[in-house]
Amino acid sequence: MKKLLSIALALMLVLAMAAPAFAEGEYIAIISKGFQHQFWQTVLMGSEQAAADYNVEITFDGPASESEISVQIDQLNAALANNPAALCLAALDTESVTEQLLSAQEKGIPVIGFDSGVPNAPEGTIASTASTNNENAGALAATEMIKIEAVVSALEAATAEAPVTVAVFSQDATSASVTGRTIGFLNEFKALCEEIKPGQVAITGHDRYAEASAEPMAIDINVNVPASTSSTDCQTTAQGILAKDNLVAIFCSNEASVGGVLAATTDGSDLDRENGRYKDLIVIGFDAGVNQKTAVREQWFYGSVTQDPYMIGYYAVELAVKAINGEPIDEIVDTGCQFYTYENMDDEAIAPLLYD
Repeated sequence: MKKLLSIALALMLVLAMAAPAFAEGEYIAIISKGFQHQFWQTVLMGSEQAAADYNVEITFDGPASESEISVQIDQLNAALANNPAALCLAALDTESVTEQLLSAQEKGIPVIGFDSGVPNAPEGTIASTASTNNENAGALAATEMIKIEAVVSALEAATAEAPVTVAVFSQDATSASVTGRTIGFLNEFKALCEEIKPGQVAITGHDRYAEASAEPMAIDINVNVPASTSSTDCQTTAQGILAKDNLVAIFCSNEASVGGVLAATTDGSDLDRENGRYKDLIVIGFDAGVNQKTAVREQWFYGSVTQDPYMIGYYAVELAVKAINGEPIDEIVDTGCQFYTYENMDDEAIAPLLYD
């Protein structure tokens, strides 16, 4: 009996040592940009799993749509009024939450940004941010594109007299996520192309990214940014891309550019591998959504890069726990991304990340 009691006490001690340093049931408030979209529901799933793993309590709120800034502010105020142990925040508008961030700092409530976080927040108000490293995500698209035999063959056959074009379609040249993906793709793809045609690779199309080739250009990595983010302007830009000579492939850096390409190709059917008008064109997208998932499943798109909303939610809570415990944490934590094709999009590890 004494032996069993000793074993039980030892087990209790181990469990106590493994548990977080703060009391069970500590309240961590999570305020997202939205709530109903499947992306945010997947973030919620990840945060709930982290809460279970770390034995903490969480709440998860967000406005019905990502245009309701005032609703998010009300939710943020309500959360802070309850003096949570930590706050996780994906702000719709940084300027609108500055007062709340300063208040949290004054109260000693650590704030963890997640997804896009809280860009340009007052210094010292954000302890860490759990988000996709967008440059890495763009680079992933580049490494997947260069694996495609048809792309490599076209690049190898390119000459200064008959250059080939690989287009990059980005909805804007200002937002951090889109520019990060664009830069990541350009840097990686240019480096890979230089191995095939040394000195003959140029980046054209937009002054922000332009790089001339050292020798006469054989490979043109052409960046395209529409006049606005409207669906009409995105479609018009896509039509211009499709009209380019010797177009080999397109990388679309977000859902808006994907939508533009789909609209310009009869919802993607013009990319059909057997009978489509652009049957030889390789397209790689970004994110998910019903139409993009259909394009990948039908093989109109070769594949797409998806963020990992589950891990965004998980890491947000994990970082909050560490901040509460006073543990050192990195300023930015990469939540990762995945590349999906028609072959793996239904896999257990990928399917939950492909939101509608």
